[in-house]
Amino acid sequence: MGSLVCLTGTVALARGAWAQALTLAPAVRITEQTSGTAKLLQAVHAVSERVVWASGHGGVVLRSIDGGDSWEARPTASGDSLEFRDVHAIDADTAWIMSAGSGAKSRIYRTTNGGASWTLQFMNPDTAAFYDCLSFGSGRGRTGVAFSDASAGRTNILHTDNDGASWKLLAQSAVPAPLPGEGAFAASGLCVVHGDARTVFIATGSPGARLMRSRDGGSTWDVENTPFTRGTVAGLTGMAFKDGQQGMVVAADINRLRTDSSTAVVGITTDAGRTWELRTRPPLPGALVGVAWVPGAGSETAVVTSYGGAFITSDGARTWRTLTNALTTGVSAVGSRAWVVGGGGKITRLDW
Repeated sequence: MGSLVCLTGTVALARGAWAQALTLAPAVRITEQTSGTAKLLQAVHAVSERVVWASGHGGVVLRSIDGGDSWEARPTASGDSLEFRDVHAIDADTAWIMSAGSGAKSRIYRTTNGGASWTLQFMNPDTAAFYDCLSFGSGRGRTGVAFSDASAGRTNILHTDNDGASWKLLAQSAVPAPLPGEGAFAASGLCVVHGDARTVFIATGSPGARLMRSRDGGSTWDVENTPFTRGTVAGLTGMAFKDGQQGMVVAADINRLRTDSSTAVVGITTDAGRTWELRTRPPLPGALVGVAWVPGAGSETAVVTSYGGAFITSDGARTWRTLTNALTTGVSAVGSRAWVVGGGGKITRLDW
């Protein structure tokens, strides 16, 4: 299953790799930040240009309220036993974290006091399920969605309409039937994303690289086939949507984490995933895992992360510039800033 093989080690960023990138992308100011951890970070969520949350292995949860100039650990009751592969925040006080793993290792916690304390909202009772990503909409009675690899022949989509106070596994009649062994990759926290308050997308990995879509905040779903690479451990890995229609998706062959050179791994949609235009892949080999639009840097500017490095495009993935050749995972952007996280607890801020 895809999520079981993805991103389980800690790999340090090469010294000087980002410094070299200064000459490759002179329009971008690059700042390496001090996270206070050497654990692998997998997800990051920027609420504003000042408030950012990040999470990763060893029970690590981090928060910054000064744009990442300083980061503070926000311990949870689970200690270092869980891998927090996704985080979603709405401000400096309120955030959700999701741990990935089989059975009870998949959990969702919420804080409303900046991480001083956490409430366990969901613990997976299905020993065959493995939750990968979550995302929340906006507004009062906030809706949220979490996705797990299929189990017992059913597609597992959790839904909440009360800020996660209660979660419900959607009925099989409300979700697409799974392909055999279908799952997602818990690689960057970007396999479930909202395009707008009501439109939600799920990017599946193996075996079919399908895109699931909801138009009603996650209550009911349909599914689209895509032209991306697919296989027993290959498929969609991450996505970013500007709204309910326009998005960029990345894919990968996870069997080849550092060496993947598949060509059908970057694509653009302007109709909510019904049709796709494949674009060029970044120049270095490695499994692509994350993508974020940078709205303040131009309508076609995005950052992509991968096991082979991090890259930026200013023309909608037609051409790329290399930022680093070191392992990167999660990425998030707001305004003219983006944050990239990865191995060795590294966090890097990009300013346009």
